[in-house]
Amino acid sequence: MRLATWNINSVRLRAEQVARFVREQAPDVLCLQEIKCQESEFPTQAFIDMGLPHLAIRGQKGFHGVAIASRLPLEPAADLEACREGHARSVSVKVAGIEVHNLYIPAGGDTPDREGNPKFDHKMDFFERLTANMAARDPNAPLILTGDLNVAPGENDVWSHRQMLKVVSHTPPELEAMARLHAALNFIDLPREAIPEPQKLYSWWSYRAADFRASNRGLRLDHILASPGLRQAAFATGSVQARVHDTVREWEKPSDHAPVSVDLIL
Repeated sequence: MRLATWNINSVRLRAEQVARFVREQAPDVLCLQEIKCQESEFPTQAFIDMGLPHLAIRGQKGFHGVAIASRLPLEPAADLEACREGHARSVSVKVAGIEVHNLYIPAGGDTPDREGNPKFDHKMDFFERLTANMAARDPNAPLILTGDLNVAPGENDVWSHRQMLKVVSHTPPELEAMARLHAALNFIDLPREAIPEPQKLYSWWSYRAADFRASNRGLRLDHILASPGLRQAAFATGSVQARVHDTVREWEKPSDHAPVSVDLIL
């Protein structure tokens, strides 16, 4: 089963790009963030035509929004209820026996100050709720946590560790929050297993750069975390088969995020 995650930055605007990605990479399960539409506005027929007819959508007018599109049947799973603001930032399903949680964690605003910046406080609260939920789970149960988590957790997940330590997405409180989340269920960071340190690994590049490859000031904000119960499925071929599809970032009018995928042998 190939699972992919992609912050699409408006699914209606980029439905044709999604179709191209599906043709070229054949994901069985596609987790999208920032769909930026309500459920009734989602381009359902386009996904049926792509061969991803099974849909779980949580939309919101003009903002946020997450969706899971699948070749395989989906069963509903309990929402994580990690967003105190009630935003459409998570959708949960069971597919092929795996519980999949697709997340769009708040970006956090401009300053890493919980008292002075409500957006950052919201982000940290989201992580705290999510971590508490995961800590109560059975680590042997097959579970994937994926999506745009809006934290680049490692020194080689950012273009400059020294400079980014003061920038929201890589500040010490966020790195600590991400580490606590990883430890809560002893998560396996699948893309990092496939592309180990010290290689640089990014999934997001700013629109400000005229040539994102030339500047290469990227961040790894998009993640696929697996519970220990999926270790055998992830390492079935001897190594994890995961990648960032950075060529998608070269397409015309792309999202600022590239898709990330992993193959599981079930």
